[in-house]
Amino acid sequence: MKTPEEYRTFMAEGGPTSGGLSVDPGWFDLWPVAQLDELNAAYKTDDFVPGFCGFGSNGGGELFAFDAEGAIFMIPFVPMEAKSAVKIADSWNDFQKMMK
Repeated sequence: MKTPEEYRTFMAEGGPTSGGLSVDPGWFDLWPVAQLDELNAAYKTDDFVPGFCGFGSNGGGELFAFDAEGAIFMIPFVPMEAKSAVKIADSWNDFQKMMK
């Protein structure tokens, strides 16, 4: 699954890769674009949460992932299940506005 172009541009321009969020969970830690395939394979996102592409975490027990439309969800790593996904932003631009 391809990540939104806005996310790729943000990362290429050297945007912050970790920091506070103004909403729960309060923190973000983004994965390098070059490692997205490797990290999604390691976490087996295709097996556990098909249709999602992980791109970071909250620095704790939850994955940040895009769905096919580019909305952003928070998904617990254990157990990693689509039914546990909680939408936290409609788009990368909305997520970026929540960064402190």
